[in-house]
Amino acid sequence: MNREKILAAVDHTLLHPESTWAQIKELCDDAVKYGTASVCIPPSFVKQAKEYVGNRMRICTVIGFPNGYNTEAVKVFETKTAVEEGADEIDMVINIGDLKDGNEEKILHEIKAVKEACAGKLLKVIIETCLLTEEEKIVMCRLVTEAKADYIKTSTGFSTAGATFDDIKLFAAHVGDGIKIKAAGGISSLEDAKHFMELGADRLGTSRVVKIIKEEA
Repeated sequence: MNREKILAAVDHTLLHPESTWAQIKELCDDAVKYGTASVCIPPSFVKQAKEYVGNRMRICTVIGFPNGYNTEAVKVFETKTAVEEGADEIDMVINIGDLKDGNEEKILHEIKAVKEACAGKLLKVIIETCLLTEEEKIVMCRLVTEAKADYIKTSTGFSTAGATFDDIKLFAAHVGDGIKIKAAGGISSLEDAKHFMELGADRLGTSRVVKIIKEEA
């Protein structure tokens, strides 16, 4: 697997709360230069970034981030606003407490509501695997499939751990047809990125891959 294929799967990411427009602009420039799948940025920068990159790069943003405990109505509003301002892809965080409480129908309803608000744009569902049991991860594979989201995603990168190889294996074994997989959080080498893809990840949420390639140039 060559570097171009790995880069084409990367959501080049900058989500730190102290991020500035100069940093987001650099992120966009690097994403265009190196041919990543998208840039993943805070919602407050979506409009400005879309005006800057136009059709040269896909804009991904995050909803209910990073804790997931916003109400469904807030997540739907966030999503509609992001799409109106130019987001091409939406990464939403589930309500983890609802999952722990066994409120599967509530989670399913929320994902479907956000999917509708996406208005045809890609939806990735972040389940924060480091906080879940194996059984809960399998439940979420089923719910994401039932909700007809586009991707299931491991992590926000803001909790106790990020993506693991075992989580990607588990997703690959339990998601339904047509559901893709995004590994995110802690992907710090090209070797790891390659292995995540070999295990079934279609997207990689990371800032490190592009930095490594820039440093080697």
